[in-house]
Amino acid sequence: MLLYNVTVGVDKEVELEWLEWIKAQHIPAVLKTGLFTSNKIYKILHDQEDGTVSYSLQFFATHIEKVTEYLQVFAPKLIEDHRQQFANKHVVFQTLLEEV
Repeated sequence: MLLYNVTVGVDKEVELEWLEWIKAQHIPAVLKTGLFTSNKIYKILHDQEDGTVSYSLQFFATHIEKVTEYLQVFAPKLIEDHRQQFANKHVVFQTLLEEV
């Protein structure tokens, strides 16, 4: 099993709007690709003195080829949609993990 993790730091002033959009738009769009078996979302619990709050968006896949296809075919548009929706209000980094 593979975990494609997207960690997002979002400005507190747009946190609720971002969370609603992520749950209603972004996550369903990612799952609609059929490349992931399930997902989870977690709020990262730590103090943010810089005015941001962080979330972990987790998407589970059975094979690396499915993640690769997602990253090559679907991710560019979804990343751009997210960037436009919350321009200058977030930072993102991605991690791919393999269950051992």
